Amino acid sequence: MRKRTERKRVERKRTEGKGTERSERKRVGKKKIKDARMIPKEKYQELLKKKRLTKQEKKILDKALFLNYCKCVKSIKYSRKNERGVEYPICMSSIYLKRGKIAPKGIAEKCKEYL
Repeated sequence: MRKRTERKRVERKRTEGKGTERSERKRVGKKKIKDARMIPKEKYQELLKKKRLTKQEKKILDKALFLNYCKCVKSIKYSRKNERGVEYPICMSSIYLKRGKIAPKGIAEKCKEYL
């Protein structure tokens, strides 16, 4: 059985390494759209033309469309040519509707998570 003093030392060692100070905490930052992995253009075009997609291909295509949508939104949003708020319908039309795809619900909110 441990003595009382040994128990205190063990407890101190456990709490010392946790680092609860603000400077030591990990910061959870926003994701960058530039860092997201995009599939090659040839594969992207091939998936768009394909009539029937497997589950894995559909998932890959959805992610690629989402990344293109976010890139479009960010480029229009931060350019000074357009009015505020027009980026969402413009990009929705060009990325999803003109390709004959249905946009997922809440895509604008998901896109706001990215810088």
